Amino acid sequence: MTDLSLAPRRTRDSSTLERHAPRRKFWFDDVPPRESIADERRYRQERLAVAFRLFARHGFDQGLAGHITARDPEWPDHFWVNPFGKHFSRIRVSDLLLVNAQGDIVVGEGPVNQAAFAIHAAIHEARPDVIAAAHTHSLYGKAWSTLGRTLDPLTQDSCAFYQDHALFDDFRGVVLDTDEGARIAAALGQRRAVILKNHGILTAGPSVEAAAWWYIALDNACHAQLLAEAAGTPQPIAHDVATLTHEQVGRAGGALFAFQSLLEGLVEAEPDVLT
Repeated sequence: MTDLSLAPRRTRDSSTLERHAPRRKFWFDDVPPRESIADERRYRQERLAVAFRLFARHGFDQGLAGHITARDPEWPDHFWVNPFGKHFSRIRVSDLLLVNAQGDIVVGEGPVNQAAFAIHAAIHEARPDVIAAAHTHSLYGKAWSTLGRTLDPLTQDSCAFYQDHALFDDFRGVVLDTDEGARIAAALGQRRAVILKNHGILTAGPSVEAAAWWYIALDNACHAQLLAEAAGTPQPIAHDVATLTHEQVGRAGGALFAFQSLLEGLVEAEPDVLT
């Protein structure tokens, strides 16, 4: 959802953007919390299971690769994750595993993807503000990662990541140890996304909805820039405009709202996801 009608107004003769105008709030900037820890846990689990189904619909699944995690609201050093070997399109709430900081399964049955633990444990430890993180081997993110550079602000949508994503250029094969996970977390820093050179993309956010939607949007932005560069010489958006647009379209609340619209359709078509 793009709410340009609520952006700071400018006249045609204005030579500068009103960069210092008060930031306008949207209704989705303030999402009320759930009433109990149990309610919050169930909320995150349901959206995590839905995110896997949505990723399958978008073709983000490739064999056994890929994982999304959600921090547990009661034990913040534990996170929920998909069981290794379960196809995204078949994941239900009851399939999710709760894993602790040592990689032990606390709730659920099934193996844990070692790469998922190595990467996500480091991110959740380094970023207490991150509730969820997503990584798969999606086609366009993977293709873009081979170029070894970050995205340019070519479109309104891609501005959601303007100066808010990084490049990790130290690929050493499948991530199986927490040391490499820590390096990925360091590259991510305080940003919402990181391009893993020769590997793919990863997003992190303050909600499952934000991390999942930003992943969808980032893969789409990779696709758009690949097409644009194949067609000619893209003309990037100016820095000031890209910065303003990032504030407008890059809000976590907006990502949550966008994800919710997808969630409603998926749950209606595949109600078993919540079982």
